Amino acid sequence: MVTLDLRHVASPAVRDLLHLVNHPDFDRAQQQIERLGGCTEPVRLTGHTATIDTTTGEVLRSYTTSDEPTGSLLTTCGNRRASRCPACSRTYAADTYHLIRAGLSGGKTVPDTVRTHPRVFATLTAPSFGPVHNRPDARPCHCGIRHEPTDPLLGTPINPATYDYAGAVLFNAHAGALWARFTTYLRRELALRLGMTQKAARTVLRVSFAKVAEYQKRGLVHFHAVIRLDGPDGSTQPPPSYATVAVLTDAIRAAAPRARISVTSDAVGERELTWGQQLDVREIAAFGTETELTDQAVAAYVAKYATKSADASGTLDRALFCRPCQGRGATLLPHGTPLPCTTCDGTGQARPLPQLAVAPHVRQMIRTCWELGILPEFANLKLWKWAHMLGFRGHFSTKSRSYSTTLGALRDARRAWRTEQARVHAGLPVHDPDTTLVLGHWDYLGSGYSPGAALLAAHVWHRRELERRFIAEGGCG
Repeated sequence: MVTLDLRHVASPAVRDLLHLVNHPDFDRAQQQIERLGGCTEPVRLTGHTATIDTTTGEVLRSYTTSDEPTGSLLTTCGNRRASRCPACSRTYAADTYHLIRAGLSGGKTVPDTVRTHPRVFATLTAPSFGPVHNRPDARPCHCGIRHEPTDPLLGTPINPATYDYAGAVLFNAHAGALWARFTTYLRRELALRLGMTQKAARTVLRVSFAKVAEYQKRGLVHFHAVIRLDGPDGSTQPPPSYATVAVLTDAIRAAAPRARISVTSDAVGERELTWGQQLDVREIAAFGTETELTDQAVAAYVAKYATKSADASGTLDRALFCRPCQGRGATLLPHGTPLPCTTCDGTGQARPLPQLAVAPHVRQMIRTCWELGILPEFANLKLWKWAHMLGFRGHFSTKSRSYSTTLGALRDARRAWRTEQARVHAGLPVHDPDTTLVLGHWDYLGSGYSPGAALLAAHVWHRRELERRFIAEGGCG
């Protein structure tokens, strides 16, 4: 390898890139980066693996990261947040789309007869915790101004001094539990409308759903959900003919206001958390029907929000608590004496709240999470840990067990396909899984690229985005 004198190159990233390009095994290093598809923060692993014939003990194939140009193997980060990794979030969105679409139209082990089952698209919103700046259809905002769509005031309180920040944070923190309570009441309301006991209703139908959380501009979550009626065995069996879309819609509208969670605290008093008054329930059109709310449209809509996070409402996409002290502001010595954390100066915060580059409304939501999180009655909510999510602690996309396939199954299928493609490309024989054993050991080395490799990864992502847009615009037609 030629020794380069790069003292005249000002950029450290360019210097590192030139060193990488000059490596004798650069093609392999570039191949690893290309395979990641533009992942912004890959995981670096070290280790080895071997495929052994159990009948003869022969090592059929072996691999070790010590043979790699960088001494490590790169794998994708798998982050679903578009703000953290656009490449991996696109994969997650595609998986979510297929998961939702399979539960509507069939495929991925789900029979296509599922499209004849009653199904609706429901949106459950958060209640009001005080007037906020908005854009009513035919009149100005309560503040007297007609806001532009891009006005940063939208979603912020008209009077922050009277806005119920504690209630807003507690709603986000309990949104997942409130959904679970809603599904319980939904089953009860269905049984009531069918003239059955709940036990009898379970023998003839099952409620299946898939939902995704979305942040409103005011920093509160609401849920979009596909809700479907199946037979007792799930998607493979239709529900009875009297379990119609009208019955399902009526049951949803009755169950939503019944779902309530009571919270009691000396600091905030007694609160009853409920869904908001805005409840939208629409039938998903049957296959081949000319309407906007089709299987494909619903799946695309849900997948779009599955890759978003709280940063869509102007907050952060990384946790704020100090990692060394786990947000406690102190570490415990072996004999139990607390020692103030030197990393955060005892605040428990990785970054001081006044220095966060967020709007005042978001900062106050985060501050409220921190203040409530230190109270003993809210210790189980771990609000300090979820302050960057404005208190929301749940998964952004979830589904019931029988709705359709799983994200894990989709990943396994993709992994098996790539493994087979790699085997064919390398010209390796097909091994009998009954007579072969794969042994390996892997260690986590770190995350991210070197500065030069990051430039190559950015180029890969940019090129693939151009290719995607070219195809989307009919460039191959």
